[in-house]
Amino acid sequence: MSRSLKKGAFTDPKLLAKIAKLRPGDKTVIKTWSRVSVITPEMVSFTIGVHNGKLHIPVIIVENMVGHKLGEFSPSKKFVRHGGKMQKDMETKQAGTEKSAMIAAKADTKKK
Repeated sequence: MSRSLKKGAFTDPKLLAKIAKLRPGDKTVIKTWSRVSVITPEMVSFTIGVHNGKLHIPVIIVENMVGHKLGEFSPSKKFVRHGGKMQKDMETKQAGTEKSAMIAAKADTKKK
């Protein structure tokens, strides 16, 4: 559910204080656990380490990110793959084509 417009966007005050202490262009990573904080224009060009539940993922803030939340750029779930026999067959077929392409490329370089 989105936040009421009359309340305004939420940004963690501790995070804003950390950003205010830094100079523009500073390369230090600011660690935060506040994934719900909205990116403001003051954060542009800084690197923020957003916690995903396991570790801090460095996110370089650019102008297009303003208005989004920090958690959007630090995925908390890792997609492994879909399983099943059909998926396994597709992967073996793809590996075979990659191997044949690699062999053909090596043969071309030897001819030259």
